[in-house]
Amino acid sequence: MNKNSRVFFATQTRNTPDAFKLFTGSPWVILTRSFIEHCIISWDNLPRKLLMYFANVPYSTEAYFQTVICNTPQFRNTTVNHDLRFFLWDDPPKPNPVFLNRTHYKPMMKSGAAFARPFGEDESVLKKLDERVLRRSHNGVARGKWCSGLIGGEDDPCSSWGNVDEVEAGKWGRRLKSLVERIVSDERLALEQCKF
Repeated sequence: MNKNSRVFFATQTRNTPDAFKLFTGSPWVILTRSFIEHCIISWDNLPRKLLMYFANVPYSTEAYFQTVICNTPQFRNTTVNHDLRFFLWDDPPKPNPVFLNRTHYKPMMKSGAAFARPFGEDESVLKKLDERVLRRSHNGVARGKWCSGLIGGEDDPCSSWGNVDEVEAGKWGRRLKSLVERIVSDERLALEQCKF
């Protein structure tokens, strides 16, 4: 920003709406197809009304989907309060989590989390994750059943592709399935869903 630039912040506030209850949560969400279709093409006007409401709200990604889902009876009890991510905070916590590096590899693996963040650019732990978890070569794709073999003696078994729609869970896919099953079967799940 140059010295002549000015930053303006809104000084006005608006009343909290009474047509719906506001909810917040992690900006990292996994949404079902049926819920997304509800947001885009349903007859219910709430998703569009909330889109307009959250257009000028800070951190709207931490409230839009949460508010739609918790104010829609058919989806209200489908929430899982877990974002499947590994991240660390400084002590005392700063506004953003710690950048993960090679020293965090073992805690990441032990956490059972499916995702991790944030990483610095070209962080060496990313290469380690590519090699050991994704079994992915440099600039290659993650291995899967779609890999049909080597071409011309290349080291990458995914240098030739078969049917990309053919999916078979590997070790880490089965681990993700186990994590999701454990979270969904937790008896406390219903206690953490859309509290009014």
